[in-house]
Amino acid sequence: MVPPAYVKPFVKRQKNDAADAEAICDAASRPTTRFVEVKTEEQQARAMLFRTRELLVRQRTQLINALRGHLAEHGVVAPQGPANVKELALAVEEEKTSLPLLVVELSRVFLEQIGGLSKKIGECQEPSWNENLELCRGVAINSENIG
Repeated sequence: MVPPAYVKPFVKRQKNDAADAEAICDAASRPTTRFVEVKTEEQQARAMLFRTRELLVRQRTQLINALRGHLAEHGVVAPQGPANVKELALAVEEEKTSLPLLVVELSRVFLEQIGGLSKKIGECQEPSWNENLELCRGVAINSENIG
């Protein structure tokens, strides 16, 4: 397999399948072209695990920031980060809160989503998955030395 960075200089015209195929053939026929190994299904699955966990973390961060912003408009302020979500939850669940009922209900929706994402992120770090992550890191490090 030829990396896209090595094929790009050989593209002569607009991007379409025929032009791409011609560029790949040109690049592959050069004696100095480097090739990369096709990843196994296991390696692709491990890469998917990395990307999925990163996506879940980004989604959780977005929800936390949105909740912090909404509650800050009502005078409830907490430091950034997932560790401080408990402060927001306590402020929402206080019996004598001055927050409007709608804000409390919507905040609970946010907190439920954040909790679900945190659980899924934790599942991505279970020992059996962690072993796969360590193996994948080793594969990435070893593949960098090939060349």
